[in-house]
Amino acid sequence: MNINIEERVLHFKQPAGTSRGVYTTRMSWFVTITDGECRGVGECAPLPDLSCDALPPYIYNKVLRGFCDQVEQTGEIPYEAMRDYPSMLFGLETALLALRRDPSPLLFDTAFSRGEEGIPINGLVWMGNHEEMLERMEQKLEQGFRCVKLKVGAIDFDQELDLVKRIRKRFSFHDVELRLDANGGFSPDEALYKLELLSQYAIHSIEQPIKQKQWAMMAELCRDAPLPIALDEELIGVNDPETKRQMLRIIKPAYIVLKPSLHGGMMGCREWIDIARDEGIGSWMTSALESNIGLNVIAQFCSDVYGDDISFPQGLGTGQLFTDNIPMPLEIRGDRLWIVHNS
Repeated sequence: MNINIEERVLHFKQPAGTSRGVYTTRMSWFVTITDGECRGVGECAPLPDLSCDALPPYIYNKVLRGFCDQVEQTGEIPYEAMRDYPSMLFGLETALLALRRDPSPLLFDTAFSRGEEGIPINGLVWMGNHEEMLERMEQKLEQGFRCVKLKVGAIDFDQELDLVKRIRKRFSFHDVELRLDANGGFSPDEALYKLELLSQYAIHSIEQPIKQKQWAMMAELCRDAPLPIALDEELIGVNDPETKRQMLRIIKPAYIVLKPSLHGGMMGCREWIDIARDEGIGSWMTSALESNIGLNVIAQFCSDVYGDDISFPQGLGTGQLFTDNIPMPLEIRGDRLWIVHNS
């Protein structure tokens, strides 16, 4: 068994704005495992200033190489040693799974992987000025999306509130489900007031209204806010199963939003889902701006975890973000993501 590492920089078609800043490029490390004539590729894609394993590139490469050497020697992933390196774990999990399935493109035996069913997804409207966001919203609706996620928390809140108001004035909650993602952009002393204003407009949920690691404040918001709260960044770096359970029991969110590259790879996400189900908490899956290599695996993994009858829109529509993405048989038709196999 041999593992090769390749660094690659992807370029966004348009700047991707969040409350943490604007992304114009995206660095990923691709690990390719070969064993005889079989081959498997995985993507390790940490997000700067967000992932718990977002190390300087030369250090990241060195740590990843060390884990690859262990896998080369044993043929197995050192899961416990890699708990704090979720993006590396996800890449190696993917590559080893693909190697063992080669030459089949089906990583899991599901209707989605076989190309028989599509996964419902939400449209994503990136941050921008008021008119840009309204135009992007119109585009998503024209493309057939009936669940749209808006990034909020970076521009003036009154403008964001007016945007939501205008959307709801034109499209009722029967027509469009609105999800919001604040990426921790609200201050704790203003968050509840802002959530009360937003709740007038039939919002499905809001992700991470305040910054992570404020469990007591987040628990108060989950208890008092008039709209459901989903945790996202809050899950990053919480890699021990008992700490996961403790956190969910304290905060009691309505949902958790899972990204394998950030939240423990496929192993860690299965843990989160099982614990959340025990606590009566819903979940859905989304990508963390991976290339199509990572997105393909996340989508197939999602179909395996949630089953063939997924009705809850997932956040898997990011495959069209890059000018230099890697070709994969992924296709968006209306508001569903499909795998298209050549006959």
